[in-house]
Amino acid sequence: MDKVYVIAEAGVNHNGEIDLAYKLVDEAVSAKVDAIKFQTANPELTQNKRYPIKAPYWAKMMGKDVDLVEEDKKLHLPFDLFDGLKKYCEKKNIDFISSPWDLPSIDKLVELDVDTIKIPSAEITNYPCLKKIGSLNKNVIMSVGMADLNEIRASIDVLIEFGTTKNNITILHCNSEYPTPIEDVNLKAMLTLEKEFGLKVGYSDHTMGISVPIAAVALGARVIEKHFTLDRNSHGPDHKASLEPEELKLMVKSIREIEKALGSKGKLVSPSEKKNREVMRKSIVAKTSIKTGDTLTQDNITTKRPGTGINPMNWKEVIGKKAKNDFEPDEFITI
Repeated sequence: MDKVYVIAEAGVNHNGEIDLAYKLVDEAVSAKVDAIKFQTANPELTQNKRYPIKAPYWAKMMGKDVDLVEEDKKLHLPFDLFDGLKKYCEKKNIDFISSPWDLPSIDKLVELDVDTIKIPSAEITNYPCLKKIGSLNKNVIMSVGMADLNEIRASIDVLIEFGTTKNNITILHCNSEYPTPIEDVNLKAMLTLEKEFGLKVGYSDHTMGISVPIAAVALGARVIEKHFTLDRNSHGPDHKASLEPEELKLMVKSIREIEKALGSKGKLVSPSEKKNREVMRKSIVAKTSIKTGDTLTQDNITTKRPGTGINPMNWKEVIGKKAKNDFEPDEFITI
């Protein structure tokens, strides 16, 4: 089984402060994730001032009356700061990934020469951005929250039409509520995505805690993405649905344990249990004193540990045989 690719989703949990972004990188490295993901966006190009509609969770966390564009601008890092941030990730040996929310953001990621571009759930119906990303010949990870199968199929078709190969696309089952109610996770939908599209699948998690992403790995997720923050009580739209550093470490540790536990599909005797076979299994032994020539019956033989004598599965072959020598109680029967 290939290693599960774990992405620590920093998003905008740096609150627009570059020093916090670097600290998030350090914590992600400490947690031993494979990648850290940020958001690259120009809010003036993504938010509509004429129709400043806020997602309910965003309004709850940030306030209903704030200026959506101005508040969103405060949360995002200027493009020129990403150069140093990506270099810092390279120095720390952690993959740098970003979600672009507009065409100039995609251009910036091309300039940074990122290996992987993450398409967020909200962008999978954004044809111009899908077309641009599809033409880049990059690895693409796409969350599919809020989408039905037809919308997902259409977005994949655009990526492939403009040059991205199926082998380079991974789709992440996702629910786009922050935090996601457990009853709305529908984790088995990940298996439907795998069967329907024949692509690598994973899970982007917005639930509280770490149990659901761990379960996703057990179901076959190849990629896990999870929001994390330095402080869940910080002001911002995503902090409440994020893990703190120690929780992120525990999630990664648990995922690596599950990976090992999944093993292969073959049912084999493992090296660790071989030594227990003889100790814990049973053999056919004398139940009572048996004299030479006595017939072996269910009344004078039984089964007891250890399993170094005749296997009890040979019981029918032993019953009815004549004893060729004397046996004391608990002595291994030989025929």
